[in-house]
Amino acid sequence: MNASPIAPAGSGDPLEIALELLRAPSITPEDHGAQDILIRHLEDLGFTIHHLRFGDIENFYARIGETGKNFCFAGHTDVVPPGDATKWRSQPFAADIVDGLLIGRGACDMKGGLAAMLAGAARFLTERPHFAQHNSLSFLITGDEEGDAVNGTIKILDWLNERGETLDYCVVGEPTSAAVLGDVVKNGRRGSVNGVITIRGMAGHVAYPHLAKNAIHLAAPAIAAISAIEFDQGNQYFQPSSLQFTRIEGGGAATNVVPGALEARFNIRFSTEHTPDSLEALIREKLADLDYDLTMTVSGLPFLTDGGELVESMCEVVRNTTGQQAELATGGGTSDARFISQVCPQTVEFGLVGQTMHKVDECVPIADLETLTEVYRRLLEKMFSS
Repeated sequence: MNASPIAPAGSGDPLEIALELLRAPSITPEDHGAQDILIRHLEDLGFTIHHLRFGDIENFYARIGETGKNFCFAGHTDVVPPGDATKWRSQPFAADIVDGLLIGRGACDMKGGLAAMLAGAARFLTERPHFAQHNSLSFLITGDEEGDAVNGTIKILDWLNERGETLDYCVVGEPTSAAVLGDVVKNGRRGSVNGVITIRGMAGHVAYPHLAKNAIHLAAPAIAAISAIEFDQGNQYFQPSSLQFTRIEGGGAATNVVPGALEARFNIRFSTEHTPDSLEALIREKLADLDYDLTMTVSGLPFLTDGGELVESMCEVVRNTTGQQAELATGGGTSDARFISQVCPQTVEFGLVGQTMHKVDECVPIADLETLTEVYRRLLEKMFSS
């Protein structure tokens, strides 16, 4: 194991920046100085910083330039808890380097990506000292992506809207690569809806079932029917929408009581073939003969960037830099791109290999940090080539 010195301000070295970021234990909602690291570098590059604290969450928006197209890098500094630190090869916030791997919570999700974004921007701006006279580059950074996502990106976007400020292009640096860096570019994500069904029967004594209505018995056919719904076949970019029950609870500790209610919780990951309303209508069809309550909460709408300058440029740059012919994909969980895409149709995600995210010994090959930095730098060059 070894450690490296702290990066000078404005550094174009992604490893040095990543080392700093990983040593800040920024578990949602605590930031512990992670955003200050980015801000220091960005200020030295000439960015104007807007500190945006909402509730208990630290966020910021940084921009250089006031005219032309606004190209935005977006990401999050918060990380999930490391779990049992004794199971890690090194301490989860020590940022140790072992066998060419940088180990630490957030290494790939997504402090490594943030480091590459910042380093790529620094290199680009060093090469283009007059860039800000005619164009704009921005960073949208939240500390609430791994949490409830209510005091982060979505509120930054509201703040931008109130200022009349728009994003023309946005790259979200989530770990999109599957097996090797560059094999996947995400040009969309599925939407997500959480639901709760409460089915009411009538409690009673198990010895007198004719005087009761067993909520479990009533619910079982409906739950089976809902589980069997074929919402759609998917489409060119999306796999079929999928419902998964996550919890079913009915009855209590007593063995001689017929349960009078049952609660079932579920999640639906859905494609652009559906809206939350159309999903709800299909579920209510299966509950029509029951006494029930249904609530559905949208945590994100699906988005798709179907072609366009940014997607095409990203795929070309990835191919030329990594040698990989990236697959355009929309699978996996949600990201803050679900919010950004609503105001910036040219939104795409690209970042490190995500195989170790949220796991013990989360890590990133040091070589990938450098390659990703070059992808981001070259993307800026291509997008602002004229």
